[in-house]
Amino acid sequence: MSTDVVCLAEHDSPEQNGEDKLRVRKDLRCSVGDGAAFGMMVGLGETYLPAFVLAIGLGELIAGLIGSVPLVVGGLLQMVSPRAVRWLGSHKRWVVMCAAVQACMFLPLIAAACRGSINTGTVLLIASIYWGASLATGPAWNTWIGTLVPVRVRPRFFAARTRISQACVFCGFLVSGLLLQWASQRDFVLESFAILFGIAGLCRVVSVVMLACQSEPIPIPPKMQPHPYRRLFRELADGPGGRLLVFLVAVQAAVQISGPYFTPFMFKNLHHSYAEYVTLIAVAFLARILALPALGRLAHRMGAMRLLWLGAIGITPVSACWVFSQNFYWLLSTQIFSGVVWAAYELAFFLLFFESIPEEERTSLLTLFNLINTAAWVTGSLIGGAILYLMDTSFAGYLTLFALSSVARCGALWLLFRIPSMEVLSDTIGLRTIAVRPTGANLDAPVLPSMPDQVLEESPPPGPKETSAARTARAS
Repeated sequence: MSTDVVCLAEHDSPEQNGEDKLRVRKDLRCSVGDGAAFGMMVGLGETYLPAFVLAIGLGELIAGLIGSVPLVVGGLLQMVSPRAVRWLGSHKRWVVMCAAVQACMFLPLIAAACRGSINTGTVLLIASIYWGASLATGPAWNTWIGTLVPVRVRPRFFAARTRISQACVFCGFLVSGLLLQWASQRDFVLESFAILFGIAGLCRVVSVVMLACQSEPIPIPPKMQPHPYRRLFRELADGPGGRLLVFLVAVQAAVQISGPYFTPFMFKNLHHSYAEYVTLIAVAFLARILALPALGRLAHRMGAMRLLWLGAIGITPVSACWVFSQNFYWLLSTQIFSGVVWAAYELAFFLLFFESIPEEERTSLLTLFNLINTAAWVTGSLIGGAILYLMDTSFAGYLTLFALSSVARCGALWLLFRIPSMEVLSDTIGLRTIAVRPTGANLDAPVLPSMPDQVLEESPPPGPKETSAARTARAS
């Protein structure tokens, strides 16, 4: 990959002097290193937090809520990011500081695993700070990385960076699952969690170092000034982006009615081993990765809107499939299908939502999107948790959640009819995998500079109502 990065830097900058070339090469390499280390942290650490909560004895409801409720803290904290960036005078400083805080959150988890106990309030607080620091970096990092990567190499670079980061996520949770499976046969599980959290924390430290080594040629890009959220709300409400967002909220809430509770269901009701658990997660994640290139070509041929329909219809029956049978091989095939349709849904949604927005507003919109997305995520999980609690976390209670989630997803489909047909230029987008979930409904963040007209392009920004097709016509 390092050779590819060097070639990309040289290809884009024949007019640059030697220092500029060296800086670009170093920045691209460090960015790839950051993505790889971050991916390992996600695979080794965050993915197994619900399993750790179960292993340490906090119960099934907390195991479900630990991966959802703390997200709202991240959604709220990122709202102060623009002011923090202005106060620090640098996107880089804010990103590095938040990443360091996130790395530190593994220390109390290591201590708890070694001690063999932790109370519910403490683990929720740790997870909340972890997610607060994680999501707070997103908008600022998008702006910063857009000033580092030369425009002409962005599609290739971010595609390569995404693949490497996803591969590291995959390797991380695969290795973790094998270690936990080995440890479970030797009564060494909590100690193994301590080891995994320690390695995950070190990976985030490496990520922090890689971030700190990158330059910041434009601390506050003039085109990326914050936009009032009230105005963004009004503009969204008047356009197709608002209808897309309403659809997202409905789907996300429906999905999270059941989503957080698959992990406790697998361990406590199906009595899956760690090897079976990681296998089911791995096939869904791998199916997503392998399907994305083909889905990008499909979006190019048939349009992102049709792809969104396919994905939305496809994810509807996924949770209900767990009601029909709990046979491991049935679940394996369900997971493969789930990975593909979730990849289609996510790719189409991000393409339609963010490319329809003027490029100078995308970072502010990402902040708003994250807040609404996490709020929907938490709302759905609380509804599911309440139902599960009322049904005494019984086997029938879990099946009720899975069936209800599919019914709610089906109900959300009518919102798609209200969204007008939209054209987009892109058929791919860079992604950052922030969290991996059992059924493929992962938490991914778009890399905004991987889309057209982001940050430093010289053409004037389009007006708020201008479509991608209009931009193409204007450019010609």
